[in-house]
Amino acid sequence: MATILVVDDYPVIQRILSLTLQINNHDVLTAGNGLEALDILGHSHVDLIITDVSMPEMDGLALLSHLRNTEPYQQLPVIVLTAIGQDEVREVAAQKGASGFLTKPTSSQELIEIVRNYLN
Repeated sequence: MATILVVDDYPVIQRILSLTLQINNHDVLTAGNGLEALDILGHSHVDLIITDVSMPEMDGLALLSHLRNTEPYQQLPVIVLTAIGQDEVREVAAQKGASGFLTKPTSSQELIEIVRNYLN
C-alpha cells in the first residue's frame, strides 16, 4: 500500500481522486496548494504526488521545481493534472521533471493505471 499526496485547490477534485485511490488500497493525504504539500512532506512519508497546476499561493509547477531541486524528493514521482488544451503547460512541466500527466477530467481507470505504473 502506497501513500499518495493529492494537491488540488478544489475539494471536489481532491475527494474524487482520494476515493478512487482509497478504493484501490492506497493511503491518501491532501493539500490545497504547493505550500500545504511541502508542509505535509515535512512530516509524512509520501510515495507519489498528484498535483494540479493552477492553485493559489504555490502552483503545481513551482511545487515540481522545488521538489526536483530538493533532496530527498528529486526522484519522487510527480503526476501533473492538466486541463484539455494545456499542451504548453505539459511541455513546461516535462522540462521541470514531471513523471507523468493526467488530463482533467480523468477516468478512474486512467488514474489507477498511471499510479500503478509509477509505483512499480
